[in-house]
Amino acid sequence: MVLPFTLQQLRIFKAIASEKSFTNAAELLFVSQPSLSKQIKILENRLGILLLNRNNNKISLTEAGTVFLQYSERILALCEESCRALNDLKDGERGNLTVGASQTIGAYLMPRVLSLFAQSYPQINLNIQVDSTRVIASKVVERIIDIAVVGGDIPINLKKNLEIEEFVEDELILIIPKSHPFARKKQIIKEDLYHLNFITLNSNSTIHKFINNILIQNNIQTKQFNVIMELNSIEAIKTAVSLGLGAAFVSSSAIEKEIELKTVEILAIENIKITRTLSIITNPESHRSKSFDFFYNDLWLLKNL
Repeated sequence: MVLPFTLQQLRIFKAIASEKSFTNAAELLFVSQPSLSKQIKILENRLGILLLNRNNNKISLTEAGTVFLQYSERILALCEESCRALNDLKDGERGNLTVGASQTIGAYLMPRVLSLFAQSYPQINLNIQVDSTRVIASKVVERIIDIAVVGGDIPINLKKNLEIEEFVEDELILIIPKSHPFARKKQIIKEDLYHLNFITLNSNSTIHKFINNILIQNNIQTKQFNVIMELNSIEAIKTAVSLGLGAAFVSSSAIEKEIELKTVEILAIENIKITRTLSIITNPESHRSKSFDFFYNDLWLLKNL
C-alpha cells in the first residue's frame, strides 16, 4: 500500500496547525511559503478531504484536520523515538529527552530536578512540557513525552497503558498572612477554618478537588467556607495571601521562597494532614534510551537526598 502522505507533509501540517499561519510555519521549517502551500494542497488532494479552513488569512483545523493531527503527532513522535534509539547506540550519552510535569510540579519541583540533571549531562537536550495531569498522561501514552512526574488523578482509560510508580509525598499546607490573628496560634482546630477568608484555585482544578475531598473526609463542610476569590495560578494565590487578603492551601514545594522571606505563616490543623502522592509515569512500550535511564535514575537519587 502506498501512503497518501510523506513525513515532510506531516511535519508541515503539524507546524501550520501549531502556528495557525502558513507564513510562520514556513519560517519555522525553513521552507518557502509557496512550497509549503503546495505540499498541503497535495496532501489534501491525496487524502480527498480538507484539513484546513482558510478564511481571510485565518487558519483553523477542520474536523478531519483535528483527527489527522492526532495521528500525525503520534507518527512523528515514533519517528523521533526511532532516531533517538539509533543515536543512543551511535553516540552513547548524547540524546534528546522530553520530560512532562503537571502544573504545580512543573512550576516548583521540576526546575530544580532539571537544573541538577543539566549540570550532570549537559550534552542531553531536554524538552519540557507542563500541563494538566490528564494531558501529560495522554502524551506519555502517545509517546510524545518520554517520562513525567504528575500529582493529579490519572484517568482510568490511560492507566492501563502506563507504568505508574509512586515517587514522593507532597504536603498541601494552609498558609495565612503574617498579620492574621491566627498567625500566633501555629495550630488551629477544624472549627477555626470557617472563620477564614479563602483564596483558591478554580473549583474545577485537580488540587482544589483533592483538598476538598480530604477535608470532607474529615467531616469539614467545605461548602461553608468563605471563599472570597478564585485565582488561576499558585503565584497569584501566594501574592494575595502575602498581601493579607486571605488564607490558602498550597503545595509545600511552592512556598519555600515565601517561608524564607517570612511573608506568610504556616498553620497546622489539629489531627489533619493533607498529602498527595506524586507519581512517575512512563510508557512501558516505549524505547528507553540512555538519556531516559540517566534521568530516571537521577529522579530516584534526588528522592533519597
